[in-house]
Amino acid sequence: MPRFDGGEYRADPAGPSALVEARGLTKEYPREAGVTRVVDDVSFAIPPGETLGLVGESGSGKSTVARMLLRLVEPTAGDVFFEGQPLPPASSARMRGLRRRMQIVFQDPYAALNPRMRVHEILLEPFRIHREPPAEGAQTRLRELLRSVGLDESALMRYPHEFSGGQRQRINIARALALRPSFLVLDEPVSALDVSVGAQVINLLRDLQIKLGLTYLFISHSMPLVRYLCDRVAVMQRGRLVEIGDAMQVCEQPRNAYTRQLIAATPEMPAAPTR
Repeated sequence: MPRFDGGEYRADPAGPSALVEARGLTKEYPREAGVTRVVDDVSFAIPPGETLGLVGESGSGKSTVARMLLRLVEPTAGDVFFEGQPLPPASSARMRGLRRRMQIVFQDPYAALNPRMRVHEILLEPFRIHREPPAEGAQTRLRELLRSVGLDESALMRYPHEFSGGQRQRINIARALALRPSFLVLDEPVSALDVSVGAQVINLLRDLQIKLGLTYLFISHSMPLVRYLCDRVAVMQRGRLVEIGDAMQVCEQPRNAYTRQLIAATPEMPAAPTR
């Protein structure tokens, strides 16, 4: 169980059931006057099938933590464990293999897709990079991916500019699912979408998690969204983890003053549409 010492969160060691675990993650960047520490001693664990929400204002270090979990950014200190094993260096062959299991859905659905590639090329790219053709055949797998995110096969020969923002984010999700990962980082995946469209995408992510047994790290600044989607929530302030616990409990009875400020500053969102 997590504990609080002196008002700051301290993570107890995770049990063997954790799919992903961060231990003492720290990231510093050099500056003319020294170094800037953007993430400071962050620890948490995510069991299989759980959604952990990582919240905080812009600049709190949320996305840096996510990128360290995926070895897109190397930590200055600390370790990341996947299925109980420490992640190898980013350049290693073993890490290349693990990337099949760990994927990310980026915030901006417009910037995340190559405008010169048709959808079928976008969805085939993970298979080409990893030299792993789909066992059921490429076209069958691509149609399956599109159906899983609520699109039909007519999308395959179209370009990204022919789709709405919500449809583009569905294509991004389909690409992230191509190699059948077990862990997804969702980096503010609906913040660039209209509220109603974003709610539909959130419900899609919930359905996919149940159907495919996925584990999520959901990054957001919206406490209502976190309360709806997440099992637990971790709150970051200026690079440090200041509160973590059950999502409903943290949202309804926050222990930290910053968490209370974050909740007060977030407008209530309409309820997500029923599925």
